Amino acid sequence: MLGHSLRKTVPDTIRIIFCHSCFRRLSSTQTSYWSLLSRKKNIEKIVPCNTRQKFHRSALNQGATQESPSASSKIEPAEWDQPFQLPEPELDWPFLLSSANTEAIDNNISNRKGIGDIHKVLELSQSLAAEQNVDKKEHIRRQLLAEALDIPNMSHPNAIIGDESKARVIELVGELKEFKDKPRNISEIAGKGLKMLRHENLTFSSGSKTYYLEDELAELERAIVSFTIDRLFTKGFELVSVPDLLYSGVINSCGFKTTSGRSQVYQLHDKCLNGACLAGTAEMSLAGYFMNETIPLEQLPKRMMAVSRCYRAEAAEKAIEKGLYRVHHFTKVEMFGLTANEDGTESEKLLQEILSIEKELFSDLGLHFRILDMPTQELGAPAHKKFDIEAWMYGKQMWGEISSCSNCTDYQSRRLNIKYMLPSGHLKHVHTVNGTACAVPRMITSILEQNQQKRRKITIPKVLQPYLNGKIEYTAEVTRSWYTYMKTLRRDPSPEDS
Repeated sequence: MLGHSLRKTVPDTIRIIFCHSCFRRLSSTQTSYWSLLSRKKNIEKIVPCNTRQKFHRSALNQGATQESPSASSKIEPAEWDQPFQLPEPELDWPFLLSSANTEAIDNNISNRKGIGDIHKVLELSQSLAAEQNVDKKEHIRRQLLAEALDIPNMSHPNAIIGDESKARVIELVGELKEFKDKPRNISEIAGKGLKMLRHENLTFSSGSKTYYLEDELAELERAIVSFTIDRLFTKGFELVSVPDLLYSGVINSCGFKTTSGRSQVYQLHDKCLNGACLAGTAEMSLAGYFMNETIPLEQLPKRMMAVSRCYRAEAAEKAIEKGLYRVHHFTKVEMFGLTANEDGTESEKLLQEILSIEKELFSDLGLHFRILDMPTQELGAPAHKKFDIEAWMYGKQMWGEISSCSNCTDYQSRRLNIKYMLPSGHLKHVHTVNGTACAVPRMITSILEQNQQKRRKITIPKVLQPYLNGKIEYTAEVTRSWYTYMKTLRRDPSPEDS
């Protein structure tokens, strides 16, 4: 990192400031960032990290040489090739270590999925205070931090306690359609019927839970994404193109484990980009975008959206969830927001705003769906409150999740050092909110199954027709090219056979 590269070789006067993480050890004593800066009498100009200014290596070397011609002030190229480092998490230690909160934290852990041990945290904090040896003290400090990071976010006071079966339906939208014949599922409609979906017999090329969208189905994917983006533009969201590769530390800081036994995160080999991972959602990438940022209060709330490829190593828990329901890769439009925390209601208001946008999108697509207030065991580690939206899957005769939205309060911002600044100069952690605007495979499934007609026809929702050159329906064509793929145990001839 820039700050760490310069700290050891700083000349008498330098034009570029260290980043906030350079004061990590001092910051742990609750000394403010700006008071620390004021102690640096040899600094000529303040350039905080969050300005995202880029400095060319040669320019830095040249500037350092001009200020201090001694060889010791030069920056060696090797110093720039440092491994990725996360900022030190700034957890709410007064809250965690207060005996008045122990029972509430312990109950919250039990009500979620029992991950985390507040008693272990308290035990380590006492050991840290009593330890005199510097090396042992640092070891205990790291243990304490690791245990504290496992403590989940506090649940909303009105959250339902229990598992998925306890979810409360708060709204039902649309009406259940009646079909004279048995409704077909997505495989029968788009695969055998329209011949636009291939998701079987891919073991030898891309593996199970993968798929190809062909012809009009690929166009439908583009139409759904374009419709969603255009609608979000009218709601004040800013479009960001995000990376699909992220360091595991960023993903962990967002509340998604990369090393647990049932992790859904794909990890690259350690020799590839220092063990980076494939992002499972643009929420991770957008949160990482703001890492180490300090945002002026007047710029909040921020509303961002991203279209990204999502990668998840999840398996179908039930046979009924096969097909396009649980896949390893899919396109998704994600909403992400940052809010202040002055009156305690800002993030809740943004959560309700995102929920209303999701409801509007799916209503305009003509879907029959329900909105659920999710119980504690479905919140994961980061969510304070969460809503799911499920559409009726006619082919499977089940409710299937098509969207969700969550208020993570300051869980992610404390781990990624995302703050906002008051006019007084005081810094506070932002709250983060996220929601799914559309997850393409499940949206395609819902649209096709809910709009299926006789004779292998599918009507197209009116809001999507302008994105498909006015097309109003899909019809199975006898002349459509179709290939039959067969598995084979063919053995290629060896040199001995010739």
